[in-house]
Amino acid sequence: MTTVLTPASPLTAADRCDRCGAQAYLRVVLLSGGELLFCAHHGRKFEPELKKIAAEIQDETERLTAVPASSSEEER
Repeated sequence: MTTVLTPASPLTAADRCDRCGAQAYLRVVLLSGGELLFCAHHGRKFEPELKKIAAEIQDETERLTAVPASSSEEER
């Protein structure tokens, strides 16, 4: 049997950590077929164990340190 993973949609503010309810920045697709969502803190905390049971990990934690586009050009 061949499993094809479809590209995951980006996580939004509506996606919440399954552990604490904070905004999720990681989606873990499990080998068993389910998925878990984690905030950056819990994603890092559980990462070693998650890697053992994950088919795919979608990590969007870089969004936490990304600099938003400036609107200074619009003010000119």
